[in-house]
Amino acid sequence: MIANVLSIAGTDPTGGAGIHADIKAFSAMGAYGMAAITAVVAQNTQGVRSFVALDPQFVGEQIDSVFDDVRVDAVKIGMVPNIGIAEVIAERLHHHGAKNIVLDPVMVAKSGDHLLESSAVSTIRDLLVPLATLITPNLPEAGVLLDADPMWTLDEMRLRVKELAKLGSEWVLLKGGHLEGSTESVDLLYGPGEIIEFAAPRIHTRNDHGTGCTLSAAIAALLPSKSVEESVREAKAYLHGALAASDTLDVGHGHGPLHHFHHLWK
Repeated sequence: MIANVLSIAGTDPTGGAGIHADIKAFSAMGAYGMAAITAVVAQNTQGVRSFVALDPQFVGEQIDSVFDDVRVDAVKIGMVPNIGIAEVIAERLHHHGAKNIVLDPVMVAKSGDHLLESSAVSTIRDLLVPLATLITPNLPEAGVLLDADPMWTLDEMRLRVKELAKLGSEWVLLKGGHLEGSTESVDLLYGPGEIIEFAAPRIHTRNDHGTGCTLSAAIAALLPSKSVEESVREAKAYLHGALAASDTLDVGHGHGPLHHFHHLWK
């Protein structure tokens, strides 16, 4: 069976992040991709210029239009720009009994631009995190969720991932891409049981735009047919290949996109 996966996120005109990256990652993982847009973003590889959040009711109508017609096997949530949209996403997903929900708490773009109102953080923490099968924060996002300074060592990450789990999601993938002084990128997966560590050599490239979107989307696409650990492991291997092949693309003058179809394009 081919999984149907819904992305609830913002746009990226240059195609490297947001729903554009999500649908590419879904497709690369062999799933059928769908999208409900939360915000229209004017951005490129050099940064975010502005964004317009859509009306929360309209976001809800997009979600309903998908669930009322299509079997939805997994949901990936990305950019949630304000309280109203966070509330309607939580309410509609609960109403439809959504499963295999992956929440990537997108708060700050690669350029440092903020992508949500500060008042929305508590709503995401209180309403969306408990709905999630898995949340995938990087260190800065984890710091926001825990209201803590995220300048952590690996040992501190092992403590903090358990604190994140107390917010209510079934599983937490704490990503260590921002870990200082390490030659490896170490991610920690924590759920029922022990911490599982995933380590990979760092790939030195400027083309890392949409890394978080891509990883969380790939995991969501795999969850309907694999365990959480298997989905994370396979998605990380895919992401590593997409990063390694990113220099074969020539897109933009800033942080370029990953090569989502590196294993298909010759």
